[in-house]
Amino acid sequence: MSRAPRTAKGESARAEPARHVPVLLAEVLAALAIDRPGLAVDGTFGAGGYTRALLESGPDMRVIAIDRDPTAIRAGADLVEGAGGRLRLVQGRFGDLDTLLADQGEAQADWVVLDIGVSSMQLDEAHRGFSFRQDGPLDMRMGGEGPSAADLVNGEEESTLADILYHFGEERRSRAVARAIVEARRRAPIATTAQLADLIAGVVRPEPGSPIHPATRSFQGLRIAVNDELGELVRGLHAAERVLKPGGRLAVVTFHSLEDRIVKQFFSARSGRAAQASRHLPGVERPAPKSFRLVTKGPVLPSEAETDVNPRARSAKLRAGERTDGPAPPPLSAIETLASLPAPQGRGTRR
Repeated sequence: MSRAPRTAKGESARAEPARHVPVLLAEVLAALAIDRPGLAVDGTFGAGGYTRALLESGPDMRVIAIDRDPTAIRAGADLVEGAGGRLRLVQGRFGDLDTLLADQGEAQADWVVLDIGVSSMQLDEAHRGFSFRQDGPLDMRMGGEGPSAADLVNGEEESTLADILYHFGEERRSRAVARAIVEARRRAPIATTAQLADLIAGVVRPEPGSPIHPATRSFQGLRIAVNDELGELVRGLHAAERVLKPGGRLAVVTFHSLEDRIVKQFFSARSGRAAQASRHLPGVERPAPKSFRLVTKGPVLPSEAETDVNPRARSAKLRAGERTDGPAPPPLSAIETLASLPAPQGRGTRR
């Protein structure tokens, strides 16, 4: 999804025309190495930044763009109309991109790009309930279906809330926050982002000198849980592996350590590199035939110039791989484990 720069405090409105420029755009295009006509899949359409760049890479480039958010699909209608039949915009989850391509009469793709996480449009629209900086209903659903953040906050057990905040949000004070949520909801349901953000700010102390709001990690954890973002990432990686032609390339942009860890382990295992055991990767599986060759040997980070213009790019990391002619191995259960809440033992100490 495209990450649009937000005007920082004291910054003039002249930065506004840069909206909807996707993070690491030049680096993504370099990693994809588009040198011929073919079919590209933008699995996370968002505001269409990557899709536009793909279409502009050549007059014969065809693109299938996917987004689970119906708002993004509607907003992309003009881009579809202007693409002269080269763009198909499909509502769905990128974890199902192989099935969605088959529904479009396509068996394989030459390139796949995934930009993981919440989009700028979703963050900037208060009624979507993603941001603690604007008051709105506590929703956070990207596609509008399933339980909302309010449902989790007001309905889950305290221990489950603590697990969500700790594992998905990496919030060290998860137990204290979960306890405060349960105590508050006994008096009245927590219905808005401002209510929840204020509640968390009363429990989590801001780090001295840090611009990070105390609710940041908790909101991230809830959003990931509501949308099953890590599970979707795991399914998307495997789906891309199945549809890419030999020599096709997959580029993935992530925005926090949980996402990057999954992508790193996926490429590590699929390229034949031994996965390193850790508390985040409980088991190391027997090496499978190589299905990817690494294009990026480590994460590609945004330049200082990009982060100056777009502060949201600071945490972005790009990893990419090229599909070999080997068959797609079975899904990696190890990275599936990374995408789920851990068993109670071995979670570490929480305050």
